Amino acid sequence: MTRRFSRAEIARRAAADIPAGSYVNLGIGMPVMALDYWTPEHGVIVHSENGILGMRARAEDDPIDPDLTNAAKQNVAMSAGGSFFNHADSFAMMRGGHLDYCILGAYQVSETGDLANWSLGQPGVAAAVGGAMDLAVGAKRVHVLMEHSTRDGGSRLRRVCDLPLTGSACVDRVYTDLATLDVTPEGFLVRSMVPGLSREALQAATDAPLRFAQDINDAG
Repeated sequence: MTRRFSRAEIARRAAADIPAGSYVNLGIGMPVMALDYWTPEHGVIVHSENGILGMRARAEDDPIDPDLTNAAKQNVAMSAGGSFFNHADSFAMMRGGHLDYCILGAYQVSETGDLANWSLGQPGVAAAVGGAMDLAVGAKRVHVLMEHSTRDGGSRLRRVCDLPLTGSACVDRVYTDLATLDVTPEGFLVRSMVPGLSREALQAATDAPLRFAQDINDAG
């Protein structure tokens, strides 16, 4: 059986693709793990929707401040020059196109870049979209981190999403435990795959049709 990338490896791959000087928001769940792979030397400025700019991962010798948490209620630390601000100002940043990247989790992404990440559509189950809708339409680029398949083996990369949408045609790139894919006008374009996985096996695990980049690699 082909191995799959771990959640930490998915986050590492996504973090490595963010260029220096970028302003980035990290969603709750797997995306916030990307914070562990940036140091101040990387020059990535991390935004949290609860009112932080300049967030960084807490080192072992950093004191725990119960008032300093990210949107996932995890303890974090601040880079030099970081700032705090009102929740409304934070959302103005998100909605106003001031973030270069947003990294989100998802339940499904369609071949046209539609994003479904807030509800499984289950009757009687309360769900809230939170700030994901604002980020999906406000960030200049939206990258998604998720497992390639559901627990029952269904594909999360779909021709058409059948779950409630967070945003339409907003996703630019997807990182899964099997591959990295770009959303293009012609559908999903595979950029890299987990070592040892064949193109046929990746397509069999994917609802939407796939194209493969000429320079594709299987080195992760």
